[in-house]
Amino acid sequence: MSILRKIPGAIGSRFLTIYAGLAVIYLLMPIFTVALFSFNNPIGRSNYAWASFTFDNWLTLFRDPTLVDAVGLSLRIALISTVIATTIGTLMAMAIVRYDFRFRKAMDLFVFLPLATPEIVLGASLLTLFVTLRIPLGEITLILAHVMFNVSYVVVTMKARLSGFDMRLEEAAADLGATPWQTFWRVTFPIILPGIAASAVLAFGLSLDDFVITRFNAGQVQTFPVYIYLKVQKGIPPQVNAFATLFFVVTVSLVAIGALMQRRRANLK
Repeated sequence: MSILRKIPGAIGSRFLTIYAGLAVIYLLMPIFTVALFSFNNPIGRSNYAWASFTFDNWLTLFRDPTLVDAVGLSLRIALISTVIATTIGTLMAMAIVRYDFRFRKAMDLFVFLPLATPEIVLGASLLTLFVTLRIPLGEITLILAHVMFNVSYVVVTMKARLSGFDMRLEEAAADLGATPWQTFWRVTFPIILPGIAASAVLAFGLSLDDFVITRFNAGQVQTFPVYIYLKVQKGIPPQVNAFATLFFVVTVSLVAIGALMQRRRANLK
């Protein structure tokens, strides 16, 4: 009887494993397709049908100056906005988690508003704000827009990290004579660093990927997503797939390195 009781559980476990594997394959299929077509030698301008295998797309990665400028602009905006949003979001999360002040619940609510608001509404609202303030559309407006929606993601991520923080560690450092500044850099910062890194990677990816808000507030400049959108009618160059694959590999590598460092730190403890 005990064996018969274990059979449904074994079948259910195997079913869930197969289901999870199929779900992961479904999620990764578009990425594999992009990587595969980065080695395609298309006939004509369209890169939608497989023709033959080639490395030319990778060897001529920087052939199109317009594409290179768009990629460079996207990386520059993503890097700047990530640094600003991560700094602001981390400090906001520390204030919300650690201190009890009058507008704490209201601030917590306002943090979630950009996450729940459709991007087209945010893009149009930001465009109206910039036009009203007579701020020329370009890199500055894109950085401000990306910082705005990235801060919310950073705050949510850092709140999860700070909620389990042991305040006794900071109290012990203070008892040993450390100043608040020394306590932060030698105790608090190393502990919350994995959360900061995760927030930064998330913000960087969201900034690099954003199209709707960027399209509203870009003006005459072209980021990588806007470049792809404008090239759809004429034909997307195969180098776009190569750049997208490169971005994916770099992002996954950073996440893997962060996970390995966190695991190694946990093992040392």
